[in-house]
Order: sequence, then C-alpha cells, then structure tokens
Amino acid sequence: MTYAYKLMDSPVGQLKLVAKDEHLAAILWEHDKPNRVRLGEMVEANESAVLLETERQLREYFAGTRQRFDLPLDFQGTEFQKKVWHALLTIPFGQTRSYTEIAQQVGNVNAVRAVGAANGRNPISIVAPCHRVIGASGELTGFAGGLANKMLLLSLEAGQTSLEAAADDGQRCDVVREATQATRAAKNNAPAKATRHPPSRGTQGSLFGS
Repeated sequence: MTYAYKLMDSPVGQLKLVAKDEHLAAILWEHDKPNRVRLGEMVEANESAVLLETERQLREYFAGTRQRFDLPLDFQGTEFQKKVWHALLTIPFGQTRSYTEIAQQVGNVNAVRAVGAANGRNPISIVAPCHRVIGASGELTGFAGGLANKMLLLSLEAGQTSLEAAADDGQRCDVVREATQATRAAKNNAPAKATRHPPSRGTQGSLFGS
C-alpha cells in the first residue's frame, strides 16, 4: 500500500499530512519519532483532494475559526487502539479528559496504561485530539508534538489566542508562557479562569475556564 503525503507549514511546525486512497491516515509532527506511527511507502502528492481539504481545515482551526473537523479518516492500528482513537474524537473542543476517563469510555477501567500508550501512537494528531488528554490532577503529560505545542493547542481552544496571529517567535513565546501559567493554575485548583472541573460533578472537565 502506497500512501500520499503533503507537507504543511503551520504555527506548530511543519506537519506531514498523509492519505490512504481518499482518506486521511495521519498527521505527523515535524520531529516525530520515525516508528511512532507505522505506515507504508509514501509519495508526495500536493494536489491530493483530501490532503488539500485537510490543510484548509487545519488553517481555519489555527486561525480560531474552526472547532470541528469534517474529514474522512482511516485509522491504522489494533482494535483497542482504534477504540481509543475514536474516543478522542468525542472530546469536545475546549474540553479535556483524563486517561482514566478514556479507559472507562472504551470499557476497561483497568486499561489506563494501555490507553496512554495508544494515545501516544495516535496517528491523526490534532484532528483526533490527543492533546486534550491530560493527567488526572490536571498536569500535561507526554505529547508527540512536544509539550509546548500541546499547551499552544489547549490555549487556542480556550479562546486565548489565534495561532496564525501568534506565529512569530515573540508572540509564540508569550502564548506558551500564558498557557503554562493557566496549566499550573489548573493543576493547583485555582478558582478563577483555569479550573478543571472534576468529572464526579457530572460535567465535562475543561483545562481552561471560559
């Protein structure tokens, strides 16, 4: 099976968009580990319709004008991994889940470590929002795109910034600093903007408040 790819410059680094036939199969980070996502041979295809549409929707997302993606997806992995990745798609924009919550959602509360491993191998980054999965106490955990990018994405979804507008290095550093402060506040259960409501209240938790 040959995969088609297109490179895209973005506020979170160069992304590699990968298609299988007419479906999006992967969004890989600029410094992704070579074996994190196992795909077959790739050929560059800058005119691929699905990759052009993926790029268009990603640019809208980075500009702060898109909250949901509408793309045909083709996840390549084990059945358990696919369950986890499909669970990621149900996390609403601007909200977060813990690994335990995802384990409960896929029907195995004891599979927290396996959920973490599957989350780390999510092939379709950003669109399948593994950046919205955080530690139970609110801390940011490992992320294939780097923790700075994870903070940027969560900050964007909190309505704190447009990444397209903050693409230069100086503004990007400010965004990272603000996101870091909000994350620390959430971890320390600060009462103001950055409170992540625990799932026991029956509400869906958000790392950053409105």
